[in-house]
Amino acid sequence: MDDLTPVIIGVGEASERIDAPDYAALSPVELAAHAAKAACEDTGADVAPAIDVIAAIRQFEVSGAHAVAPFGKSDNFPRSVARRIGADPARAILEVVGGQGPQHLINEFAQAIGKGEMTMALICGSEAISTVRDLTSRGETRDWSETVGGQLEDRGYALDGLVTAELANHGARTPIQLYALYENARRAKRGLGRAAYALEMGELFAPFTKVASANPHAMSREVFDAEGLATITPKNRLVADPFPRRMIARDQANQGAAVLITSAGKARELGVPQDRLVYLHGGADVAERTPIERQDLSAYPAAGVAARRALELAGIGVADVALFDLYSCFPVAVFDVREELGIAPDDPRPLTVTGGLPFFGGAGNNYSMHAIASMVRALRERPGAYGFVGANGGFLSKYSTGVYSTAPAAWKGFSSKDLQDQINAWPAPGPAPDEAMSGTVETYTIDYGRGDPAGVLVCRTAAGERFVAMTDPADLTLVKQMIDQEPLGAAVTCRLDERGRRVLASFEPAKG
Repeated sequence: MDDLTPVIIGVGEASERIDAPDYAALSPVELAAHAAKAACEDTGADVAPAIDVIAAIRQFEVSGAHAVAPFGKSDNFPRSVARRIGADPARAILEVVGGQGPQHLINEFAQAIGKGEMTMALICGSEAISTVRDLTSRGETRDWSETVGGQLEDRGYALDGLVTAELANHGARTPIQLYALYENARRAKRGLGRAAYALEMGELFAPFTKVASANPHAMSREVFDAEGLATITPKNRLVADPFPRRMIARDQANQGAAVLITSAGKARELGVPQDRLVYLHGGADVAERTPIERQDLSAYPAAGVAARRALELAGIGVADVALFDLYSCFPVAVFDVREELGIAPDDPRPLTVTGGLPFFGGAGNNYSMHAIASMVRALRERPGAYGFVGANGGFLSKYSTGVYSTAPAAWKGFSSKDLQDQINAWPAPGPAPDEAMSGTVETYTIDYGRGDPAGVLVCRTAAGERFVAMTDPADLTLVKQMIDQEPLGAAVTCRLDERGRRVLASFEPAKG
């Protein structure tokens, strides 16, 4: 094995529940530091002084230019973590926004280690959203601000291009709203009614609840069957058609995770036992277009391209993978990648090693760090088996993949540039002209939020051009009709409101 072969040597996790007797209301830095310390201990060697790079994933509360951390924040999150574990790396990084971040950093750092540009990297992240909400609800506060200083490579937010102004202006600007549009587009392709599709989502996620129930770091340990997930109740209210509350990422989480990656030669030099080592056999990183520019809103072909490339680099097929963790913020994120990989719905292999974002916990941008940590531990118990991690960011916008195994593999390096060039060359539907005011509903959602229901529709003109429309916030007549009748395939006409938005003027459900 070449000394510069990249290898994961340690993983760690930390979590706390607000109803636990040992609940300490840890800050994000403290949760990440606990996880980082656990990752160092997991190596079986004294590795902290050898860390020359530390990279951190952004918390949700610092994931936008105007975001404000309610209890304050560190001015240098990665170095706040480093000093708590006795590390003093030459380089500190704050990664861009997105759930692809943990796997993307693994791929990036593996390349750097393989070229001899980096010795050892600690990647960490955390969320304390549940604690913030709990303390705030009780009128309590904390001071989590820290001044650490030192070098920091802040990579920014990288939010440009995730969603268009047209979508945002018509009410589709949050993950729930955008993913609901994708989900209903898939329902249209499947030709299913609302109840049948809800059950299909439930059947997908019911096995996830069983995995979460056995995970000590999971925020929910309750096991549900498909009907329990699909049935609307006061505790499982409809958030945005077609999603009940239990079908979406659980952001009320207090969780941290960390991964240590170095070279085979450095691991040997430090005395890391061979049974700790897990190798990255292949990976890929790609970005999709904005939602409005995609040919098929029901699919995620860019994720399929990245997944297949990672498997190809590993020299295996999907049938050779023993363990998966497919990013599961919403059902469609799993459905689409499962279908891209050709995994049958009745395949007995679980699609998560953590329990998934709705049940394990949606630890902000850092969820896939937990997936990688769980995957590493699981593969150590199954020497020679392969595991696949798919990490998703934005609105099915960015996808990073990794194939892992304890089996050593010669490092060849990889690039995803040709994949990105391929994606960028895919044809896109043309936008409808400004004067287009009628069409057929391609997909939709009804956002129930905290006020009156509001509909968002993506429509196609007779010429196949796409436009976005919304229901009138001052008149609930048509949104109630959408609730009572099938919106998919309906013929609609619109008018422009005072802000230049297309507002639904008539709604005629498809016949049959």
